[in-house]
Amino acid sequence: MSECPILFHKTIEDLRRIGAMGGRACARNCRARRQAAQLVAPVPVFAILPTVETTAQAIAMLDTRFPWLKGAERRGGSRRQNV
Repeated sequence: MSECPILFHKTIEDLRRIGAMGGRACARNCRARRQAAQLVAPVPVFAILPTVETTAQAIAMLDTRFPWLKGAERRGGSRRQNV
């Protein structure tokens, strides 16, 4: 079979040539994209992480700002009254 009528009456050799050109064009474009990505390397941006406050630090800060709440984080025994 020397002709393929589905693809606009191209011969097998024409189809092979078209396929080879497409493969070469794809490879050429991939190389160009890789080269462009290497030329314009992104500058790494270091994020400034917020300081993480521990629970103990938060309790100490609250104790200094609100002295009447000092020790409120501790649970006491239940003072249930009989009614």
